[in-house]
Amino acid sequence: MARKRKELPLLEGVEVTGIAAEGKAIAKVDEQVVFIPFAAPGDVGDILLTRKKQNYAEGVMVRLLRPSPLRVEPFCKHFGTCGGCKWQHLPYGEQLRYKHQQVIDSLERIGKVKPTDVHFIVGSERQTFYRNKLEFTFNSFPSPVLGFHTPGRFDKVLDVNKCWLQEDISNRIRLFVKSFCLSHEGYSFFDPKRQEGLMRNLMIRTSSTGEIMVVLVFFYEDEEKREALLNALPQNFPEITSLQYVVNTKCNDSLTNQTVIPFYGKNHIIERMEGLSFKIGPKSFYQTNSEQAYTLYHIIREFAALTGKERIYDLYTGTGTIANFLAARSAEVVGIEYVAEAVEDAHSNAILNNITNTRFFTGDMKDLLTTSFFEQHGRPDLIVTDPPRAGMHTAVTEALLTARPTRIIYVSCNPATQARDLQLLSSAYNIRVVQPVDMFPHTHHVENVALLCLNEQ
Repeated sequence: MARKRKELPLLEGVEVTGIAAEGKAIAKVDEQVVFIPFAAPGDVGDILLTRKKQNYAEGVMVRLLRPSPLRVEPFCKHFGTCGGCKWQHLPYGEQLRYKHQQVIDSLERIGKVKPTDVHFIVGSERQTFYRNKLEFTFNSFPSPVLGFHTPGRFDKVLDVNKCWLQEDISNRIRLFVKSFCLSHEGYSFFDPKRQEGLMRNLMIRTSSTGEIMVVLVFFYEDEEKREALLNALPQNFPEITSLQYVVNTKCNDSLTNQTVIPFYGKNHIIERMEGLSFKIGPKSFYQTNSEQAYTLYHIIREFAALTGKERIYDLYTGTGTIANFLAARSAEVVGIEYVAEAVEDAHSNAILNNITNTRFFTGDMKDLLTTSFFEQHGRPDLIVTDPPRAGMHTAVTEALLTARPTRIIYVSCNPATQARDLQLLSSAYNIRVVQPVDMFPHTHHVENVALLCLNEQ
């Protein structure tokens, strides 16, 4: 017999006092911290607990009794149910202040380090329509929808009408695809539990050059239906410059080991930055806020203080954007990346821009970055590392300590894992300057750039 779940209490008249590291608001009730999504500091309301642990609790505000004076009206009708843009109810200036403090708290509490110079976070000039890539999911339950996964649910998708993250062409393409599938027979939407349904995912990438890439993912091959939909897209949207597709029969949505097949136009789009052109493929990593990417790379180059004589290692190089951006002011740049297609793009980008002093290698960072690799390709004067959210493997931090470059520039999208890694590097390096950058307005996510210098400097 199933054990009856204990009913959790309703907390009445609770005042929200702050913002936590992962973007949820916090309140304190009887010495216990309660985390609440979509609330603002200064709100007073009734909170229904959804989870209770010994040291903390989680809940939702079911009744707002007195709104915070900080609150602003959210601009998106999906606010509160969609998994993104969770801070629309906060003024942008307040968002920046909380993100800035999040970086400091991570460094001090997790990394146990106190940088001497933390510059205030650089905000994004555009707070809407700033993304160049979005991925949408088809779902059949309870009715056919095309949109974003709801928070914490792999099997539930929110049907999106208008998304404020990407230029409006993205909305029009998504709505057309959904309408086409619903008005033609045989275009069943995917059911992740039963693992059935033709239509699985839709990716849209845009660029500052005006080029548009669309990638449709099918669960199985149906040539007649696939070609009918793919032919309809450029007919209705001549702006599309790259149309590709994937047949993904796996249980998960990852395209890392899948073959992407060009159908119409080029197999890539072009992004431009400070006179450089970058080839972006369907699997390529490129900063999703193009305008802020330039701000970020400019900060990296400023921290690097290049003289033209340096050998640079660019770890997790992706399509080689940072490597090629720094190449003109350095002697040589060595880029390392584990995604083979991205490295191919990095090579192409170097050729595209007539850059001859970059070299790129494919491999898992922890396996490739060894003493023998340094001996074969030369020890770095500067290392730029931009790892994924999980941060660097301990083998990589040890490799950095072995290489002992004069400077390390650590770029991170997760201040918590960055702080952990900085603590490991603190035996040989001190943090000279920290510069947070807001790449994702209306979310709790923040990019952070830290300049590390050898202790003896």
